[in-house]
Amino acid sequence: MSNPLGGVSRESRFVSLYEATFVDLVRFAQRRVPESQVEDVVGEALLVAWRRLEDVPPHPPDARAWMFGIVRNTILNTHRSALRRHALAMRLAEAATAWSPDDADLVARQVDLGRAWERLSAVHQEALALAVMEDLSARQAAAVLGITAVAYRLRLSRARHALRAQLGHRAIPAAAPADLTERQA
Repeated sequence: MSNPLGGVSRESRFVSLYEATFVDLVRFAQRRVPESQVEDVVGEALLVAWRRLEDVPPHPPDARAWMFGIVRNTILNTHRSALRRHALAMRLAEAATAWSPDDADLVARQVDLGRAWERLSAVHQEALALAVMEDLSARQAAAVLGITAVAYRLRLSRARHALRAQLGHRAIPAAAPADLTERQA
């Protein structure tokens, strides 16, 4: 099997690309996103570069420009994700106002839910939204996220736990089955 990278190992080519562009990519991202997002954006761009290493132009200045394009697209995806989260928060707020304002306790719970939602991570919001707002099964939601159904169910469980924690509810420990002996526990 011939090496499409001309005898240079995949790892060596990636390391060379990384060393030649990393500092510039960080500066590029710093001018476009909040400092707290720079590391994630550059890391995601490098992951894309690794996956698409065969597409990297062979000439270093062209490879650098290509990497800037990857970072730019990553930033745009980040912005689109933020807009989707904001739109979802707005849908939640609209749903909250659809209830009768006569019930002060209900309104207070809706406000609490909205605030708790905003404090959840984007990952937790997405897991909950796919289950609750989009009414997807674990298998379907996992396909959307590109993960296994088991991984999605774990993510959803953690998201529910995080939401309960934000709402101030204590997690209820799961009871052990009655036929489980102490040694099995």
